[in-house]
Amino acid sequence: MKVVVMTDSTAYIPAEIRIEHGIHMVPLSVVFDDETYEEEVDITTEAFYQKVKESKNLPKTSQPSIGQVTTKLEELAENYDAVISVHLSSGISGTYQAVVSAGEMVEGLEVYAYDSEISAMPQGFYALEAAKMAKENKTPEEIIKRLDEMKQSLRAYFMVDDLTNLQRGGRLNGAQALVGSLLQVKPVLHFSNKVIVPFEKIRTRKKAINRIIGMLEEDASKGENLKVVFIHGNDEQAAVMLRDEFLKKYPAMDAVISYFGPVIGTHLGEGAVGVSWYTK
Repeated sequence: MKVVVMTDSTAYIPAEIRIEHGIHMVPLSVVFDDETYEEEVDITTEAFYQKVKESKNLPKTSQPSIGQVTTKLEELAENYDAVISVHLSSGISGTYQAVVSAGEMVEGLEVYAYDSEISAMPQGFYALEAAKMAKENKTPEEIIKRLDEMKQSLRAYFMVDDLTNLQRGGRLNGAQALVGSLLQVKPVLHFSNKVIVPFEKIRTRKKAINRIIGMLEEDASKGENLKVVFIHGNDEQAAVMLRDEFLKKYPAMDAVISYFGPVIGTHLGEGAVGVSWYTK
């Protein structure tokens, strides 16, 4: 059985790495007034953050249409028997459900849609692992089982400079956003039951980041072999600094840098910081 891997653009796996691992991608879009841009296709992350600064209104985001997904799956059906399709949390987007629906309409291809229950590079970790296993001729069932194992150890925390975007986009409970802005709180956020919720309310950006790094180092100190990613919202220098400080203490760990691109950046805003890790 020939198995291929697909994900969506919010995994933020750079194009060259997707090509290297044979991972296909369907893009989500950002909409500025009446202009629509497919992220990772029509607009770069740098251009997006610049456009946000110049725009009066916050952009909107949209998932790929069922037609768009169907066309992509039909293309894959010409060369493959099955696809493992890894997507951002179904609690914040309908992309996963669109793939499930499209998969039922495409003949000659078994579609295994996988809800990562998260987004950004943690979602990318699942796609990369699936692609590695597909190259080893593992069955779809074996791959899904491994992804479920990863989900047990994967942890991801992030903080934003301003909760307004999350509240406006309906991705965070309004009352929580109000409390945060009134108290100038920088809450540590995470995904729970597929949606974004506060993990802990912390007063300052520095303390929030230190809390996240503290949880990472607690797991790293157990001697487990972790894969770690430091994620930034248009502030690569901050992410590199955090990674380098971490690697000074744990030089044997596998730590990489990633970013919050246009769709996720719309909701988190510039300056957001995230850290995620799982046991390899």
